[in-house]
Amino acid sequence: MSGSASAYPPRASARWAGSALDGTDPGAARESPPPQSRAAVPVPSSWPDGTSAVSGWPLRDFLELAALPGAVPCARYHCRQVLWEWHLTRLASNAELLVSELVTNAISASRSAGSDSPIRLWLLSDIARVVIMVWDASPHLPAPTQASAEAESGRGLLLVEMISDQWGTYPTPPYGKAVWALTANP
Repeated sequence: MSGSASAYPPRASARWAGSALDGTDPGAARESPPPQSRAAVPVPSSWPDGTSAVSGWPLRDFLELAALPGAVPCARYHCRQVLWEWHLTRLASNAELLVSELVTNAISASRSAGSDSPIRLWLLSDIARVVIMVWDASPHLPAPTQASAEAESGRGLLLVEMISDQWGTYPTPPYGKAVWALTANP
């Protein structure tokens, strides 16, 4: 597996259409949210290798969670059930681990930034691969760290790099960031 961390420059296609993040009325977004399968996904127009990101991928799911520790098991369970519905259980173990790490990091980033904004999770698939994307309100892009042998944390991105086929991060103006990981191999 070759993990590659990349920071994407902001692109017009990476907008949060129809949400409070793109300047529309946040109250209106809460009154009538889009169906989960049609939630706007903050993805760049292409992956680091230049290939098309997820345009045309038929399977999409969205979940919004509070930035609380209990969100992690909820996100893992949600991932497991969605991949079962999509007949992609062979990818479920890796996808659940990636969801767990990315959501944990997003919660930590949001809480250290003092934000009470939710964490947003997208699952996307082209039937052979799954992209896990997590958004949080912190503007600080994650970077792998060297954790000591005694440290109880600090290895999350190392695990993401080892488990995923690719991963990356990019800012989502006007605030926040998205971190994504792609898995295609069980």
